Amino acid sequence: MRDAQTKTLTRPDNRALTLGFGLATGALLALAPMAAKAETTVSHGYSNFGELKYGPDFTHLDYVNPDAPKGGEISVWAQGTFDSFNQFTRKGTTASMATIGYERLLVNTADDPYGVYCFLCTTLEYPDDLSWVIFNLRDDVAFWDGSKMTAEDIAFSHNLFVEQGIAEYRAIITEIVAGVEVTGPLQVKYTFTEDAPKRDRIGFAGSSMALSKAWFEETGARVDDRSDAPFMATGAYKLGSFDYGRHVTYERDPNYWGENHPLSVGQNNFDEITAIYFADGTAAMEGFKAGTYTFRTENSSQIWAEDYDFPNLRNGHAIKAEFADGTVGTAQSFIFNLDKSVWQDPRVREALKLMFNFEWSNEALFRGLYSRVDSFWPGIDLGAKGAPSAGELEILQPLVDQGLLPESILTADAVMPPVHDADENQPSRKFYRQANKLLDDAGWEIGSSEFLEKDGQRMSATFVTYSPSFDRVINPLVENLKQLGVDAKLDRVDIPQYIERTRSGDFDLVTHSIGMGFEPGTGLEQWFHSKTADDSSRNLMRLRNPAVDALLPIVAQSESLADLRTTTNALDRVLRHIGFTIPQWYKNKHTVAFYDIFGYPENLPPLALGELSFWWYDADKAAKLEAAGVLK
Repeated sequence: MRDAQTKTLTRPDNRALTLGFGLATGALLALAPMAAKAETTVSHGYSNFGELKYGPDFTHLDYVNPDAPKGGEISVWAQGTFDSFNQFTRKGTTASMATIGYERLLVNTADDPYGVYCFLCTTLEYPDDLSWVIFNLRDDVAFWDGSKMTAEDIAFSHNLFVEQGIAEYRAIITEIVAGVEVTGPLQVKYTFTEDAPKRDRIGFAGSSMALSKAWFEETGARVDDRSDAPFMATGAYKLGSFDYGRHVTYERDPNYWGENHPLSVGQNNFDEITAIYFADGTAAMEGFKAGTYTFRTENSSQIWAEDYDFPNLRNGHAIKAEFADGTVGTAQSFIFNLDKSVWQDPRVREALKLMFNFEWSNEALFRGLYSRVDSFWPGIDLGAKGAPSAGELEILQPLVDQGLLPESILTADAVMPPVHDADENQPSRKFYRQANKLLDDAGWEIGSSEFLEKDGQRMSATFVTYSPSFDRVINPLVENLKQLGVDAKLDRVDIPQYIERTRSGDFDLVTHSIGMGFEPGTGLEQWFHSKTADDSSRNLMRLRNPAVDALLPIVAQSESLADLRTTTNALDRVLRHIGFTIPQWYKNKHTVAFYDIFGYPENLPPLALGELSFWWYDADKAAKLEAAGVLK
C-alpha cells in the first residue's frame, strides 16, 4: 500500500497485457499498397485517431538521446519478498520487473498516446473492415539462446495464453480473436470475431508477445504455474543473479538483436537493472540514504516532506526532483467487497464514504501534495462533469427505461466526493447527520454493543493492508467510523497474505489503484464486468451490475474521439453513481530521488519518466561518488 501511485513505465511497450492500455489511435501513414491486394493497407504502424507521430523512416524517438552511453547499473527497491518470475498466474509472488525482457509485435511510444508501431514486425496489413491483420515479421529477431523467432513462436504464444492464461484474460481474448494462422515462416495472421470492437482489434493482436515455442516444449513450463526464471524471450534484458527475498538483477544481453532498431536507439542503456528487497518502506528509505540502491520513486508524501534531509542529499551526491506526469491519473480508492451483504446497500456505502476527510488528510498528512480522485479518469476529459450531455442522455435513457438505472441519473450532476473542513479530521455535524440518516433508512440501529446492528448482525469494517505507511491514513478513518457506530479496524498483513486475501475476497475494504488509459476499450471488462467478478486481478470489488455490463460494449465500439468521450463520460457517471469506492488521491508529477550518477534527456516525454529505459549511467559522475565512498 502507498499513499500515491507509481506511474513510471520501464518501457513504453510494456503496457500491453492489461488490455486497458491505450492501444492505438491516429490514422495511418500507409506505405504503397501491394499490387495484388488493392483493398489492403500496409503500414509500419497503426492508429485509430489522427496521424501517427512517427513516419516509416524515423531513426529514433524524439525524446531519447541516440548517443546515450551504455554501461553501469541502476538499482531500485521492492517490498517484501518473491518466489516466482511468472506474473501471469495467481500462484506465487512475482519478482520485481519480471517481464522486463518480454517484447511484443507492436509497441507504444511515450509521446504518442494513440499510436502503435511495428517492433517485432516490419509491416502490418489489414483490410478496410479490419476483419483480420497480418504481421510481416522481422528476420533478425532472436531469443536469448540465439535461436531465431518465427511466426510459429508468435502463434504459439497467443494460443498459450488462450489455454493457460488467467480466466479474466481468456474471457476477453476469445471475444476478440477468432483464430491465429501461420501464413509463412515470418508471417502470422489474426482473424477477428465479427463482434470484436474495431478499435481493439489491431492493438490487441499487436500486444502478442514473442515466447519460445521450443523452450516451452523442452522445459514443460506453464503460464498458469510459478516459475524459477522468466520464460525464454527476445528482450534486451534477461535474468542475471537473484536471491529469493533479497535481490534480483537483470542483465543487458550483449547479443540483443534489436540494438539498432529505431525504437531501441537511445534505450536499454544500463548493463544491469537491480531490485533490492526491504521488509518495509522505513528500512528502504534508510537503505537509500546509505547508498544501498540508487533510484527511488517516492510514494509517501510524509517521507517526501520530512526525510529527504540527509548528508548525501545535502552535499549534492543525491538529487531530489519532480518531473511532470502526463498520464491518466490513477483512481486510487478504498473499494468495498460487494460480495459481502453489508456493503450491497448503496446507502451504507455512501455513509462510510462521508467519513473520509481527504482535505484534512491532504493538509495534515500529505503536505498538500495530492488532488482528490473525482472520477475514474482523473485529470482528463473522459471523466463526467455536471449534468449529462445530450449524447450521454441518448445512452442512459434506454437503461433507465429498462429499470437498470434510476431516472434521477438523467438530470443529476455527476457524483462528486464530499468536501470536508481541513482543520480537523472529524467530519462536520452535517456529514454525521447525513450518514446517520442513510444508515437509519437502511435499517441499521445502535444496539447493546454500542455498534450498529441489523437483524442481529453487527456492522464491522476491516481495512486490509500490508504497508505500515498507510496506518496514518486508515486509523483516523477508523476512528471516524467508530464514532458513527461501525466496528472498524485495520488489519495489516504480510504481502503474500494480502495477495491471497484480495484474490479470495477475504476483506471488507482494501486500497485499489484503478488505472485507466486514454483509449478505454475491451479491457474495461477486466475491471468492471460481471463475468470477471469471481476471478479477477482488477475487479476486486466484485462488481456485478447490468447497467455497467450494457455500457462497456458501447464504450468499446466508439470509433471517434468525440464518441469515445461521450460514452466514457456516461460510463464514468454510472460507476460513480453506484459508489463502490471511497476515492483517495492522485498526483500529476513524478516525485523521485536518485544518486547523481545518471543522465537523462533534456525534454522528457509526457507519458513515461523512463528511468529504466532511456536514462543512462554517467561513468564520470559515478567515479566521483565511488571515490567519495558514497555508494555501497
